[in-house]
Amino acid sequence: MARRFRGSDTFKVDAKGRVSIPAPFRRVIEAADPDWKEGLRPNIVIVYGPESQDWLDVYSMEAVHEMDAQIALMQRGSPERLMNEELLYGQSFEAQVDDDGRLTIPQKHRDKIGLKSEAFFISAGDYFRIWNPATYEAKAARRSARLADRYPEDFDPRSLLPALPPKG
Repeated sequence: MARRFRGSDTFKVDAKGRVSIPAPFRRVIEAADPDWKEGLRPNIVIVYGPESQDWLDVYSMEAVHEMDAQIALMQRGSPERLMNEELLYGQSFEAQVDDDGRLTIPQKHRDKIGLKSEAFFISAGDYFRIWNPATYEAKAARRSARLADRYPEDFDPRSLLPALPPKG
């Protein structure tokens, strides 16, 4: 099983759109890039998505290859395949982590998500998201309020995880 991104952090964004990637995230990016070796820059894919998406999804190359294989299994020309192709191929770009562990986010993508002087990183397993910190806080508060209406205060979300198949 692949290593997973874990944790969250906020980093400064400089005038050129460079932002440091959390060090533990960099280790996962390197481990999940089959072309990476010491001395090379690891690759990632950033999905900026449709106009309504106000964050960036950052995928490891291993996750991208897995999604490529999943798309290839879909019916060619189906609306579902076309939707995924547009999102993952047409609304994305490849990037590299520089030698200082930074990512350069192009101006048009910083503008799209309202990224100014800080970027909030939050992990999501085999990918992570980059947000404007204020946007994330607002959405997280709304999500928490919705969940509070649905589940009791002492609810353990791990109870929603499906059972694993028996080993052996």
